Amino acid sequence: MKKTTPYSFRKLMNDIHLWLGLASGIILFLVCLSGTILTFEHEIKDFFADDFIVEKTPNKETISGLVTALKLADMGFVTGVTIAADEEEPYVFNVKKDLKERRGSKVLVNPFSSEIKTVQKTSADAFLMSMFKLHRWLLLDIKIGRPIVGIATIIFLIISLSGIVLWFPKKLKWRNIKQGFKIKTKANWKRINHDLHNTLGFYACIFLIIMGITGLCWSFEGYKDGLGNLIGAEIFNRSSPKFDLEKNPGNKVISVDEAIEIANKTLAYKGELSVTFPSKKSNYYSFRKTNEANFSPVTSDRLYVALSGEILAADYFKDKPLNVQFASLIKPIHTGDIYGLFSKIIYFLVCLIATSLPVTGTIIWINKMKKTKKVK
Repeated sequence: MKKTTPYSFRKLMNDIHLWLGLASGIILFLVCLSGTILTFEHEIKDFFADDFIVEKTPNKETISGLVTALKLADMGFVTGVTIAADEEEPYVFNVKKDLKERRGSKVLVNPFSSEIKTVQKTSADAFLMSMFKLHRWLLLDIKIGRPIVGIATIIFLIISLSGIVLWFPKKLKWRNIKQGFKIKTKANWKRINHDLHNTLGFYACIFLIIMGITGLCWSFEGYKDGLGNLIGAEIFNRSSPKFDLEKNPGNKVISVDEAIEIANKTLAYKGELSVTFPSKKSNYYSFRKTNEANFSPVTSDRLYVALSGEILAADYFKDKPLNVQFASLIKPIHTGDIYGLFSKIIYFLVCLIATSLPVTGTIIWINKMKKTKKVK
C-alpha cells in the first residue's frame, strides 16, 4: 500500500509560492521591468536633453532682473526658481501661462548672460512617461490599473516571504545552507536556472520587500493612511504651514534677492536652493535647501520668510522625529534615490533580478512538470 506524504508547512509555502507566482508572473514582470528602467529616470532624461552651457563671468544678473527678463519674453507667470550649488549650472525657473495650472513648465536661464531656454520634451520623456504609466497602472485606466498593480504587489510580498522560507534547506546544516549563497556556473543549464532564481532571489529579497511595502502607498489610499497612522506621521504630506500674516506687510517689502540672501545666511551650507515666490495663497517666500554634506541627497531643510524679511519658521530635517523623517522619505526609499547613485545602482540590480524571477521560476515549474510526466 502506497504511503501518503503528510501536507507539511514547507509544502504549503511551496504551493503558495508556485501558484501565486504563475498567476501574477506577467504583471510582475512588466512592473519590475519598468521599475528597472525608471531607476535612472533623471539620468536618462539629462542624457537626451539639449546641452545648455553656462560660462561664469564677473557680471551676474540678479534673480529680480531675470524674472523681469522672463516677463518681457512673455514666458508667463514666474512662480519659483531653483539655484544649483554649482555656479556653472543654469537657474531653473518655474513658469505658468495660467496660475490655475498645477505644475507649470521649466525654463532654463543663464544667470551671467540672461539667455533663456525653454525645456523641450524629448523622445526619452515620452518613453519614460510610458514606463511610468506601465509601472503604476499597466497603461490602463488609473481606476482599473492602479488596484491591479496594488494586488500584484501584495502577491509579490507574499511570494518574497515564502521564497525566504523555501530558500532554507530541509536539513539546516551549514553545508546545505551555504549552497544557497552561490550559483554553480559549471552545472547544467537547469541547475544554473534554479540557482539564478534561488540565490539571486534571496540576495534581492529584503530590497524587494522594502519596495513592496512602500509601493503600496501609491496603490491604496487606505493603506497609505493606515501606514501613516501606524508610524504616527502623515505620508506624502505636501501641506505648508499656516501663518497669521497681514495682507499689507507695511512699508518694508524685501526683494526676492534679499530673501535669498536671508535664506543662505540661515541655511549656511552649500547646496541646491529652491524658492517658491509669494502668491495669493501663500503670501511669503518658501525655501527648500539640500545640504551637499548630508547622508542623503534627497533630505532638505525648509525656511519661510515674510515679505518684511522676518523669518517665520525654520524646519530642519535632522531635528524632525524619526517617524516624520521616515514618512517624508517613502518615495526616495521606494525609488532608490535615498543614497544617490550608490543606492540607485543597487536598486537597478535588484529590479533586474526581480524582472528575471518570473521567467526563471516559470522555467523551473516547466522542468518539474516534464520530470513528473517522465516518471509516470
